[in-house]
Amino acid sequence: MSKEAAPSTSKNNCDCGNNCKDVAQQMSLDKRTGRGNTNSGLTHECGVFGCIGVGEWPTTLEISQIICWGLVALQHRGQESAGIVTSEGQCVKSFNIVKGMGMISNIFNDEAIRKLKGSIGIGHTRYSTSAASEEVNCQPFVVHTQHGALAVAHNGELVNCDSLRKMVLERGVGLSTHSDSELITQALCLNPPEGESDGPDWPARIKHLMTLAPLSYSLVVMLKDKIYAVRDTYGNRPLCLGKILPYNEPLDGDCDESREALGWVVSSESCGFLSIGAQYVREVFPGEIIEMSKSGIKTIDIVKNEEIRSLAFCIFEYVYFARADSIFEGQMVFEARMQCGRQLAIEHPVEADIVSSVPESGNAAAHGFSRQCGIRFAEVLCKNRYVGRSFIQPSNRLRQLSVAKKFGALAGSVKGKRVILIDDSIVRGNTIGPIIKLLRNAGAREVHVRIASPPLLYPCYMGINIPTREELIANKMNAEELAKHVGADSLAYLSVEGLLKAVRSDIKTKNGETKAGHCTACLTGVYPGGAGPNVYDW
Repeated sequence: MSKEAAPSTSKNNCDCGNNCKDVAQQMSLDKRTGRGNTNSGLTHECGVFGCIGVGEWPTTLEISQIICWGLVALQHRGQESAGIVTSEGQCVKSFNIVKGMGMISNIFNDEAIRKLKGSIGIGHTRYSTSAASEEVNCQPFVVHTQHGALAVAHNGELVNCDSLRKMVLERGVGLSTHSDSELITQALCLNPPEGESDGPDWPARIKHLMTLAPLSYSLVVMLKDKIYAVRDTYGNRPLCLGKILPYNEPLDGDCDESREALGWVVSSESCGFLSIGAQYVREVFPGEIIEMSKSGIKTIDIVKNEEIRSLAFCIFEYVYFARADSIFEGQMVFEARMQCGRQLAIEHPVEADIVSSVPESGNAAAHGFSRQCGIRFAEVLCKNRYVGRSFIQPSNRLRQLSVAKKFGALAGSVKGKRVILIDDSIVRGNTIGPIIKLLRNAGAREVHVRIASPPLLYPCYMGINIPTREELIANKMNAEELAKHVGADSLAYLSVEGLLKAVRSDIKTKNGETKAGHCTACLTGVYPGGAGPNVYDW
């Protein structure tokens, strides 16, 4: 990020106008160099997964295969690299490890799965945030301590990475990468301030880390015979629990504690639970430390942060990142996206013949928009799922066509029609223009663009590749100017208030001690931990 693009760190000169203390001042802007190099859209976060068999070991569960399938369900969160680490529960010195670059299906073949023996394991699928896309940065990270091997998988990005790195290095710990995930792993090897009298106190070490690093992370930490599931005190990154049941038992409905578990899983999202025979139980609470062993699961502690006025769950999980069949805060993502579409139709109605979407993340919002305004939904774009990356773009014409080649227009649906086109977000504005031209070439009479999220105005420092402010098109053009720029007859965004209303319309919080809250930093410039008042807090 250039200095001109950086949000102000002055308490009295904040871009959001609320005198907030931007967490960016705790970070090195250099760690973002090279990020945001994609031509369009947002790059996803990482996904973490863990599985453990209960009862006598060796377990009858195919742990490595379950983790592999769980990671496949999280593939949308990262496609650069993946890894699985397993333990047979006996040896403290070594784990079984398979990691590599690329997609999960290319890394975990039959030979790799056979190598990953064990009754317990964790996995990770990665998109790089704070370190380069290289094999040395593949997770889970494994270190060998004087008490045995330790493996860690991390989703998120530490906002105070530099100060924590300095502290770890001053303790004499060497670091082999620039990854904040390795930094977390090494920080867990430090003794807690109160000391340890009888071997390592891993919960105390985890609590110590949580005091050192306020956000952003969801972690799975594996020892030879235990997994610790950890979520930061702001609840910024998602993490949930699932219970593996016998094959013939139903998986719907609320979790029945009387039903005996074959094993337990923890995952960034719940979308893969049904495919591995697991029942969704609940989310890991913000600040919670859960211990998973062959005896079952138990909450070790829920760490409180007295400075938190509101939780800060990333609202873009609802808008874009999560798979539509995942559950957050007691509601399915698909339903929340439909509500965004309904609210968008209330805020920005327009006369048209059909409502459609940019597949696939705009689909649910388009259905909600259609139902609210009474204009029928029709598919107008056919997505080509086999488009490879374009490495060389020698001309502007080819750059524009490279976007259009991802889609085909259904001319029979659009010819002579006034079309309302719903998309989930606009980042750089490189994608929507070629799509509109494609629809006009197919005979569309009018194209009205409606965006089911507010304008993106600020970068994210917590694990999402939202680029610098100067790259975000909403900082260069208002909606009317952008409509003219991309060739739309009209263009409108959902308001921040409308997004929050839609997302919170059906929330069912099970952690009654803390009110719900969402991070809207990329939309408002108010970052978690800011000193100024956030009008969107509950």
